[in-house]
Amino acid sequence: MNTASSSSTSSLGLQGGSDMRRQWSLKRVSVRLVDCRKTEMMCSLNCNLSGRGLSSGEAEQHIDKEKKSISKTILIRKHQHRYTGVKPYGCDQCGKRFTLSGNLVTHMRIHTGEKPYHCDQCGKRFAVSGNLVTHMRIHTGEKPYSCDQCGKIFTQSGHLGVHKRKHTGEKHYHCLDCGSRFMTSNVLKVHQRIHTGEKPYGCDQCGKIFTQSGQLRVHKRKHTGEKPYHCLDCGSHYMTSYELKVHKRIHTGEKPYGCDQCGKRFAQSGVWVKHQRIHTGEKPYSCDQCGKLFTYSGDLVTHKRIHTGEKPYGCNQCEKRFCKSGNLLTHMRVHTG
Repeated sequence: MNTASSSSTSSLGLQGGSDMRRQWSLKRVSVRLVDCRKTEMMCSLNCNLSGRGLSSGEAEQHIDKEKKSISKTILIRKHQHRYTGVKPYGCDQCGKRFTLSGNLVTHMRIHTGEKPYHCDQCGKRFAVSGNLVTHMRIHTGEKPYSCDQCGKIFTQSGHLGVHKRKHTGEKHYHCLDCGSRFMTSNVLKVHQRIHTGEKPYGCDQCGKIFTQSGQLRVHKRKHTGEKPYHCLDCGSHYMTSYELKVHKRIHTGEKPYGCDQCGKRFAQSGVWVKHQRIHTGEKPYSCDQCGKLFTYSGDLVTHKRIHTGEKPYGCNQCEKRFCKSGNLLTHMRVHTG
């Protein structure tokens, strides 16, 4: 019994230790006291937290009270830290500071590489339990967050938040260089590369560089020949979902882009933009050799062959060559009659 008394008193005597350590020690002590009562031993203890002398009969009740008091103090302190900006927990690796000790523990995994949470479906590991919970929805198909405007559902609350901005038109993030505004910080970050010229993603096959990782991913399909998107109506395959979307309009007859000058409608936005130049007279493409202006980039490419002498279209009957495909077709009539 003396041993049990000594051990328990030692566990309670944590003056000068952190509140979290005291709370942990109290949990351990309360278990020991319960075991002591089960064996019907008499324990004479002294609580160094309150200074009270305790009998085994009142020890458990007293310790529960002390635990609640300490827990309340810790919660109040955490609350105060959150609103006062105090960050008492610092990382000894990079110096970053945190309001809560738990946040520091999670942060340290960046340095240690520790990923204690793993998916039992595919084995992928995570440093944060919340990321595992979100990941599991890939396997379960669960989408618990829904838009109250259009009913669209999402796996993450953050995705729903971004989506709602489409309805409100809210754009929190703006570019300091040109004033353009964006719905997400990531889209702003990508946009800023227009000004900086940064292209951090490079193709390991041909060395071509891109501003976005998605652009690189699509580009690589040119090397692999991969066309993951296919039309259920005719079986055609495409490299991007956008190409498939545009293709489907052949089957549906959809032409979402309309000219407000003449009413003509188009299936592709690019064709619609080019059409507008007929009405505006805009000629954005100029020849760097002679300064001539053109409405379409293709016309400029053809024109430059006058300066370069390039004739890419050849007749398979007489070996005569032409700079324009139309000129070749006209020439072929000499042979066909």
